[in-house]
Amino acid sequence: MKSLLFAILLLPAPCLQAGVDIDIDALGESLGGWKGKTSTVEYSLSGADYRTYKPEITPTPDGGIFVSLRIDHCRGWLASDDHAVLEVSLGNDGSVVSAQSNLAIQGRTIASELVRSTANAGARITGAEGAVRVGTDLVADLSSKLLREKIVEAGRVNFPAVLRHNYNLLYQAVRIRSDKVIPAGETPVEQPQEVTPPKTDKNLEIRPYGEKAKKD
Repeated sequence: MKSLLFAILLLPAPCLQAGVDIDIDALGESLGGWKGKTSTVEYSLSGADYRTYKPEITPTPDGGIFVSLRIDHCRGWLASDDHAVLEVSLGNDGSVVSAQSNLAIQGRTIASELVRSTANAGARITGAEGAVRVGTDLVADLSSKLLREKIVEAGRVNFPAVLRHNYNLLYQAVRIRSDKVIPAGETPVEQPQEVTPPKTDKNLEIRPYGEKAKKD
């Protein structure tokens, strides 16, 4: 019995390592605040109404997380809402690895390509620079496909920009935590302590495509 206890004491103890997570409360506050048990927040952008749901978060094998965020375009009582899903993969350092999205409008599905945070040489762009690159490419891809569908309703045309708004706020809610348990015998990997978010304007004004910018 004593030898067994001695052997147990000699085993390396598990330790804590930094990991990545989403501050759901901060995300909700940036959009206007989650509403009660519905776990949604409703807001208006450029004259159209939208609804964002609390994100679903699952861990990935490499220590990062996969985030799925649902967004609705609210069209009123006599019309069916449009729906969108924004999917973002984050590495264990809080950097965006990839993102994709799809829109469900008038019974049609418009899906973006999977946009990765890689440069031409194949190296991954990390930090805010990578997040901005992925967000820009994602919105450009969705916008071009939406235009080909000849959709003219302002709230629908603005949907890709609303996705970008949510994407920016989601990235701002990324947090690095230090409560991830590392199994005994494994070597912990050092992680950065904070994530620098890309700049975003909370008072975002989204104009319908085709509208000329006003001169100063």
